[in-house]
Amino acid sequence: MESFLPLDVLSRWVHVGTAIVVLGGSVFLRFVLMPAASAALAEAEHDALRERLMAIWRRIVTLGIALFLLSGFYNYLAVALPKHRGDGLYHALMGTKMLLAFVLFFLASALVGRSEALAGIRRKARQWLAITILLGFVIVGISGFLKVARPGASSEEPPAATDLAPPQEG
Repeated sequence: MESFLPLDVLSRWVHVGTAIVVLGGSVFLRFVLMPAASAALAEAEHDALRERLMAIWRRIVTLGIALFLLSGFYNYLAVALPKHRGDGLYHALMGTKMLLAFVLFFLASALVGRSEALAGIRRKARQWLAITILLGFVIVGISGFLKVARPGASSEEPPAATDLAPPQEG
């Protein structure tokens, strides 16, 4: 797949922007809104607020997952893969990042979903949202390393001894 700079920039912006919105929103929900609502609202009011919030947040999470998948696969196939071909460390970390992202997508979907099978996750929303946030920060950390990793740095061979010798005068 050949890279096209304007699309590369747009895809990167969409990916990073989506991470800011979804991860920032999750941090706000878990550490600001949930404690404030629990302290200030009666149970019935709290449940009503939760339902209204989840109806909106569900759409944002669903759109965010779709944008992550589209922009992430484009970024990997068109931009990263050609630059890091044969770089084992890069691809191992990218694979780890992708697996963690799929776990995060599952948890985020379970937290905003309505499936009775996953109601246990929603009953412990504070705990699972905190785990989801932690996964998000781990993924951002891996992403930051991958962004600055020099292409092929981990697969470079040390220079041969003859490459280090001073030139012969003759």
